[in-house]
Amino acid sequence: MAVVSWKEILLLTGLVVGCFWNSLSCGFVFDDVSAILDNKDLRPSTPLRNLFLNDFWGTPMSEERSHKSYRPLTVLTFRMNYLFSELNAASYHLLNLVLHAVVCVLFLRVCRLFLDKTSSLVAALLFAVHPIHTEAVTGVVGRAELLSSIFLLAAFLAYTKSTGVDRSIVWAPIALTVVLVAAATLCKEQGITVVGICCIHEVFVAQGFTLPSLLETLRQVLQGKGWFPYAVLQTLMKLIVLTISTLLLVIIRVQVIQSQLPVFTRFDNPAAVSPTPTRQMTFNYLLPVNAWLLLNPSELCCDWTMGTIPLVESLLDLRNMTTLLFYTCLALLAHHSLCYRHGSAKTVVMALSLIVLPFIPASNLFFPVGFVVAERVLYVPSMGFCVLFAHGFKIISQKGQLKRISWLILGVLLTTHAVKTFNRNWDWESEYTLFTSALKVNKNNAKLWNNVGHALEGQNNYGEALQYFLQATRVQPDDIGAHMNVGRTYKNLNRSKEAEEAYLVAKSLMPQVIPGKKYATRVAPNHLNVYINLANLIRANESRLEEADQLYRQAISMRPDFKQAYISRGELLLKMNKLTEARDAYLHALELDRSNADLWYNLAIVNIEMKDPSEALKNFNHALELNSRHKLALFNSALLMQESGEPKFWPEANRRFLAYVEEEPDDANGYFNLGMLAMDANENPAAERWMRKAISLQAGFRSALFNLALLYSQSKRETEALPVLDELLRHHPQHIKGLILKGDILMNHKKETSGAKACFQRILDIDPTNVQGKHNLCVVYFEERDLLRAERCLEETLAMAPHEEYVRRHLSIVRGKIAAMNAAGQPLTSTEGASLAAAEAKAARAQEQAESQEEGRGADAGGQDRDKKNVRKSSAESGGVGVDPSESLGSSPSDKRTKGKSNKEIKDIEEKRAAALKRLEEIERILSGD
Repeated sequence: MAVVSWKEILLLTGLVVGCFWNSLSCGFVFDDVSAILDNKDLRPSTPLRNLFLNDFWGTPMSEERSHKSYRPLTVLTFRMNYLFSELNAASYHLLNLVLHAVVCVLFLRVCRLFLDKTSSLVAALLFAVHPIHTEAVTGVVGRAELLSSIFLLAAFLAYTKSTGVDRSIVWAPIALTVVLVAAATLCKEQGITVVGICCIHEVFVAQGFTLPSLLETLRQVLQGKGWFPYAVLQTLMKLIVLTISTLLLVIIRVQVIQSQLPVFTRFDNPAAVSPTPTRQMTFNYLLPVNAWLLLNPSELCCDWTMGTIPLVESLLDLRNMTTLLFYTCLALLAHHSLCYRHGSAKTVVMALSLIVLPFIPASNLFFPVGFVVAERVLYVPSMGFCVLFAHGFKIISQKGQLKRISWLILGVLLTTHAVKTFNRNWDWESEYTLFTSALKVNKNNAKLWNNVGHALEGQNNYGEALQYFLQATRVQPDDIGAHMNVGRTYKNLNRSKEAEEAYLVAKSLMPQVIPGKKYATRVAPNHLNVYINLANLIRANESRLEEADQLYRQAISMRPDFKQAYISRGELLLKMNKLTEARDAYLHALELDRSNADLWYNLAIVNIEMKDPSEALKNFNHALELNSRHKLALFNSALLMQESGEPKFWPEANRRFLAYVEEEPDDANGYFNLGMLAMDANENPAAERWMRKAISLQAGFRSALFNLALLYSQSKRETEALPVLDELLRHHPQHIKGLILKGDILMNHKKETSGAKACFQRILDIDPTNVQGKHNLCVVYFEERDLLRAERCLEETLAMAPHEEYVRRHLSIVRGKIAAMNAAGQPLTSTEGASLAAAEAKAARAQEQAESQEEGRGADAGGQDRDKKNVRKSSAESGGVGVDPSESLGSSPSDKRTKGKSNKEIKDIEEKRAAALKRLEEIERILSGD
């Protein structure tokens, strides 16, 4: 038996690289999104044991919506990719390419068992370049096929060494075979079929039985005319061991899926829910369809569901002839391989076993699967096809007159297949290119129209996306998902009326509840999101909140484990200020999924609204225990700690803000809050640095600009504060606090009364009732020695604020000065005016320092305050027709948190105001005694 040479390994590897190198430029498309981008099992923060509890897509096997595809070893390789390169698609594609090269080498090694050196190489070369493999190699999720094939071939090779030179049993290879079969099955379910391949090899190849001789031996034993030969008994012993091992694997697999088959709808596999004989005729017709794809892979499509292949509903359908022809050819090959002893028969029987047995789990003949045709499941069956082709090539090339022609045909075939594979890879570059290429092959599949729409939607091209979604509804009028997509797109186009109409159409297509029958088994879980989307749409109208709540409750009644319904209802109840019910909704959701960090975060937001900060902080911490990089939990928990006024929390708050800006380095709000935290701790250099960073990221950041100016003012760096205030007022010319602070600096430090006067007049233009601005303008008049105007100004101020005692005293002082001037006949000196101006400026500054707490911590009219990050994040279901993120994740008015001042802050403010008033009293005594 010839081994594989290094030259052959290099040839196969070079051919694989040449055909598939352009796959490295492809992204994550189609099923990759669910298996890679949306699968939390890839993240290092997820415990490794979850890989053995969840399905291929990260859904717990215990949940009814699980696809029951149990492939933990494949997911483990995805996790390794993520560990080294996170979501860099090129590394995932590179590993797939390497695995395909390994499969090609192993396949060549297997072919050497029943083909000559040249024929086996021909089979391996054809397998390396066959276009049908594009989905398995270029599609990242196809790694399940690649890994399963590696272990499948390795298990077969191990089993072939289980017979010693003296025909005795060698148990070590058999034990290794069992381990490799288990590994293949943990990569993909079809791996277990290698046991059947081993059995066929043992009986018809290793032992040399033909079907007639085997039946004759059995007949003689049953009639008592003889017994099994010793070699046959050894074979039976090996097969019994393999069979028992297989049964144990099957039992474990059934236990893993909890004896439940996955739930599929007629949109996934129309024939699966069709009556007899339509179901049987259609499923049998799919066999020649798959065979034709191997023979002529010219028109490949990533999705063959829905209306791609019409149902075979009549015995008179001509497609039944194709089915009959297929079975005839298969029967002839089976007869040739099972009834004769020559070498050709052994080759054909192994080829047929490689074609038929691995395809059985995906054939729909024994149990339904979630697709009609899937090109990637032909990866292993194509091995048998390539063996048949190579064997036929050997027979033809041995005939002298056909030798040259056969080699020419082989060269053309390998070249065209390689070119087709290379070009097909480009289709997988993006979802748009993939689904538009599929539409060139099949225009009767509504799912393809939907998916092109999704791709355009991802590019914010809603107008064009809408046309594809509408076409999907025309191709498949009863497609609930298509109508949901239409509704969501209308909403994105701000056409709420049309959106509601589309959602209502989708809702009307939902199956009616049948007493005694589970609703969830008759509808795709994502289709229930129509209730969520419709409720999210109508709840924008304050008068329809109760109607929206009714829709959420209807969804929950249909599926009590519908987690998203509880989440969305919790948001609505919070908006309706039904805090206790909102909390209960989130607690119900947590009963279904306690490992969901978003749910703990949402519950914390409810706790804040219920004025329970300690419980809120506890739930924020729960969220961070599950996901230490949960951005909103990091931000809002840090904010909560800072607002507590407890210095003991400040270091942890600082750590969380730092973690947040590491996750969101371009979000100015994170740096701003770090600056505010530093200001609270009197760390002015750090505060200045963080404020500057926030401003550099977001020009015109209102709160950051004001607080930076205030920081400079408090640090006796008034000249540095002025440019910052100028920038603030350039972006926000009506910022009253900024105008007051600028006027204070100009009047008290720069002695520019004209500039200060312009600031205070601007305040009154914005808000004529602003007492502080009006009073400061009066001080400017006093500074300008216009005592009569100052008197009138103070009288007007007193009328605006009759209870402000300091205004009354100042008016009294000004009137006294006027009287004194009239009596003495002397002009008033500027020193006295400056004294009052300085005193009032100090009072204004103290007031500003107090009120700056609200500017820094409260709601900013410009939308740049820290409240902006306090939104509730919902865990919307992923998928083509899932909850619209803009509907489930959007912020409502109740999303905003009102910030209260701590006792310490209030005490500081009162102390500053008291100091300012004390200074005013000193100045008044000086002026009064002058």
